[in-house]
Amino acid sequence: MNFTYRKIIGSIVTTFVVAMLFSCEGNLKGVREMEMPEDAPQAIGIGINLKYTDSGKVVATLKSARMRDFSNKRFPYREFPEGLEVEFFDENKKSNTVTANYGVIYDQTGLIDLQGNVVVITSDSTELTADQLYWDQNNNWVFTDRENTIRFKNGAVNEGQGFDSNQEFSNFRSRTNVGVQIIEEEKK
Repeated sequence: MNFTYRKIIGSIVTTFVVAMLFSCEGNLKGVREMEMPEDAPQAIGIGINLKYTDSGKVVATLKSARMRDFSNKRFPYREFPEGLEVEFFDENKKSNTVTANYGVIYDQTGLIDLQGNVVVITSDSTELTADQLYWDQNNNWVFTDRENTIRFKNGAVNEGQGFDSNQEFSNFRSRTNVGVQIIEEEKK
């Protein structure tokens, strides 16, 4: 009789252990399916409309159809694969607008890379168009090595291959360029 009870108890224990092993395998498979691929973004935003404030005042707005957040990477960044529009406001509520077909913001360096039909329109109507433009947020500096066209508010036009400037375009350096400059003479 002892032998029969041992068989029954052994069979129950074996069945229980086998059932546990199969159930663990099923759960492990489900967990593995939920793992994100290594190159996947941490988050995806659709219909983005962000407002940046400083001391309760809106200093910038950012609109984009899609944002992919890769802040989980060793070199974190945010990508705007369907373009973006950013509007900056100064203390006098004047705005500067930047649009591009694609953009990347690198968090560690403060560098923004804008690509494809980049257009910058300043509050004084200066317009810059380029295929690619970089903005160094830490140094408030804008630059590119690509072809660009700048139309100043006074009617002057500058077409060049590369430039760098402060973000107000008051300290502007252009490399190889062609353009029309308007110089006003002082009347004596």
